[in-house]
Amino acid sequence: MPIVPDDKNWTWVLERPCPDCGFDASTVDIAEIGDLIRANIELWPPLLDHEHARLRPTGDQWSAVEYACHVRDVFRIFDERLRLMLETDHPRFTNWDQDETAVEQRYDLQDPATVADELMEAGTRFAERWDTVRADQLDLRSTRSDGAEFTVESFGMYFLHDPIHHVDDVVRGNAMLADGQLD
Repeated sequence: MPIVPDDKNWTWVLERPCPDCGFDASTVDIAEIGDLIRANIELWPPLLDHEHARLRPTGDQWSAVEYACHVRDVFRIFDERLRLMLETDHPRFTNWDQDETAVEQRYDLQDPATVADELMEAGTRFAERWDTVRADQLDLRSTRSDGAEFTVESFGMYFLHDPIHHVDDVVRGNAMLADGQLD
């Protein structure tokens, strides 16, 4: 069974807690985003070193390595978008098709150890950029190709949900694999 493309508009995580992973944007201190990114990237190497890292828990759910590739790319793309928000006036972001990227870059065939290193590097670079954000920059605006508007602050909260949610996806997937709950 193929992966079903995710076409949800996840901006709702700015308004209410995620029922799956528990992320609650209202509890996050924007000044801690760099540290929260660093804490998240530390969770990935053990997940990628796990015996099930290449296995999909279900036919339509990514493996740990596929999720990690996605998170690595999210760090890279959001780092560039944050740079643009800080350096240009109201940038407009083109659509990024995460599912197309996963297929084109063959996330399913990437080496878990290499992905762990790349994720750590991309996450560290992004955390360092967040460390440079000043309070007077939090209201700078951008627009996504679908018309969703973000301030630097809401962009940070929106972003942060993604890697946290995907750690939860992998942990739940590994539990399913360990219990033999495969499709």
